[in-house]
Amino acid sequence: GMQEILGGTPRFHAQVVSSTVEGMVAEARQLNELPYDMVVKVPATETGLSAIKLMKKEGITVLATAIYSAQQGFLAALCGADYLAPYVNRIDTMNGNGVEVVADLQLLLDQNQLPSKILAASFKNTQQAMEVMKIGIEAITLPTDVAAQMFAHPAVKPAVEQFDVDWKGVFGDKLSFES
Repeated sequence: GMQEILGGTPRFHAQVVSSTVEGMVAEARQLNELPYDMVVKVPATETGLSAIKLMKKEGITVLATAIYSAQQGFLAALCGADYLAPYVNRIDTMNGNGVEVVADLQLLLDQNQLPSKILAASFKNTQQAMEVMKIGIEAITLPTDVAAQMFAHPAVKPAVEQFDVDWKGVFGDKLSFES
């Protein structure tokens, strides 16, 4: 089954699609009954926040999505969301400062000793990702092209190749654990 293929206990994220509190909670219950480690994604709208409160009463793990401001993320944390997903690049394209929103949100969480963890999303470049990582948040979700750019620095490949040359010069064709 799926469990064996993925190994360990995979964690799945699934978004609720209902537009009412009752509908969202009903969906979350169904998702939570699946035989997997489920995280229910709920948009941090007014309706979503009400639903999150109810889901948390039932011990459902929740990721609050579509966060565009520190205040909105803070409200989701106060409602008990386990994870908060601020949309960094989308905030930037709306003339905000995505990295600043993440920093302010982390500060609010720290100062109020809230256990919610930030899972930053929506990145268009490595600069945004680096700035966010400097803040010391728990996790980020990167599109593959941005993740690839992280390793695309012009110095990386030559450095790896040079290490290889240096290694062979000293140890010949021995593998590191044989040296």
